[in-house]
Amino acid sequence: MAGGGEGRDLEYTPTWVVAIVCTIIVCISLAVERILHYAGKVLKKKDQKPLFEALQKVKEELMLLGFISLLLTVFQGRIAKICIPEGWTNHLLPCKIEKLKGSHGGAASEHLQVGFFRSLVHGTGRRLLAEADPDYCPKKGKVPLMSIEALHHLHIFIFVLAIVHVTFCVLTVLFGGAKIRQWKHWEDSIAKDKYDTNKVLNKFTHVHDHAFIRDHFIGIGRNSALLGWVHSFFKQFYASVTKADYITLRLGFIMTHCRGNPNFNFHKYMIRALEADFKKVVGISWYLWIFVVIFLLLNVDGWHTYFWIAFIPLALLLAVGTKLEHVITQLAHEVAEKHVAIEGELVVQPSDDHFWFHRPRIVLILIHIILFQNAFEIAFFFWILVQFGFDSCIMGQVRYIVPRLVIGVFIQVLCSYSTLPLYAIVTQMGSQFKKAVFEEHVQEGLVGWAQKARKKKGLRTAANGSTTQSGSNGGSSAVGSGDGSSVGIQLGKVLAARGAKVEEKNAEQPETPLNSKEPQ
Repeated sequence: MAGGGEGRDLEYTPTWVVAIVCTIIVCISLAVERILHYAGKVLKKKDQKPLFEALQKVKEELMLLGFISLLLTVFQGRIAKICIPEGWTNHLLPCKIEKLKGSHGGAASEHLQVGFFRSLVHGTGRRLLAEADPDYCPKKGKVPLMSIEALHHLHIFIFVLAIVHVTFCVLTVLFGGAKIRQWKHWEDSIAKDKYDTNKVLNKFTHVHDHAFIRDHFIGIGRNSALLGWVHSFFKQFYASVTKADYITLRLGFIMTHCRGNPNFNFHKYMIRALEADFKKVVGISWYLWIFVVIFLLLNVDGWHTYFWIAFIPLALLLAVGTKLEHVITQLAHEVAEKHVAIEGELVVQPSDDHFWFHRPRIVLILIHIILFQNAFEIAFFFWILVQFGFDSCIMGQVRYIVPRLVIGVFIQVLCSYSTLPLYAIVTQMGSQFKKAVFEEHVQEGLVGWAQKARKKKGLRTAANGSTTQSGSNGGSSAVGSGDGSSVGIQLGKVLAARGAKVEEKNAEQPETPLNSKEPQ
């Protein structure tokens, strides 16, 4: 169409308008790409490989969003031409049709399909790229499965959700990392005092005089077990990790995994491990997308779904924080119940048995779910606020909105300043250490060594298997038949296998220079 201002197609749009819009879009895209590229170069220059990998994960999420955007743009016309009976659209609505009729004079369908974007697009007559014929389904006596405006609405929500999730993860790690870096002066004080592990282990210590035991040991018995959980629940809100906790857990880790290196920098190791875990948290896994689909399905008028789901990340966060504190309590009880006085400093014994299902990694998965669900709540609120306004029926009543916002802020603060630092130190109390215990160049060397060892083992297994198979086949051929060609082929296999053994043996032995002399 040639007229109508906002109704013009591209073929009737002035070229200078098209050029300006394209220039702005391309400039913004290139600016974002250059910023991410420069951030990656800075991280690589500073040898921050875990953070660089996290940045790559963010780029993957942006690429996924771009692909989702492309799919919605290309197929929105076809989706709008999928027609269904009108009665199917009267169930599981986020707003009651009676409310819509009252506010729009009976134009419920227009509100659902056209009025969705009135605040964003500045008008209800907005045309999209693949707009379908609005009379296509009404001619058949049906209604569209989903209008183009609603598809674009969903498109914006997915984009906002991903951006808010990445932003919240970055803020959580930054604030949590700042809290963990405050522990550095504890590590420095240990090094400054020349904390000699062997010297400390030669003195006698009364167990109950130790600050670590006084803070965590409640007593022995059923009541003390219950009190231990209650104490762990409340301790996550104040002084979640004290200096006595840090020194004791540090010594337990060193005596279990690094006994030969008593001056091991435990704090630096924790920071590397946290940075390595960050790249797993910042992404949106498949099970998180399932969560999005389920709660979009349950967003029914009168159910107040988005009020009740705000308590899910809150409950998970409190459970995770309590469990991490209780792991420290269990470590204290193990020592206090077995000893009255010990020779040397108090040393705890790390073990996977203290964690859920003997897997410390479950805690990271739960933190991932908590951060995503909280981001989902906040993203949904601001999305509705911008698109529909504060008085929208989808927004809900004020008595349901305020608690959701308070819970979201509380979760963000508690996770940043308590739960994440607890995770960083307590999950080191497992039976195994993380690969972050080694410096980056050492990790690469170990990986290369492991690959070579695995390759040699595979060659040795293949050579032994070929020798055994050739010997058995050769014997049967000699007895069963006089075919000389078969025996010759099998003998060649045996010689080849022996040659491989000799080459492998020579490769394992170091070369000796010709002019060297044997030691006498």
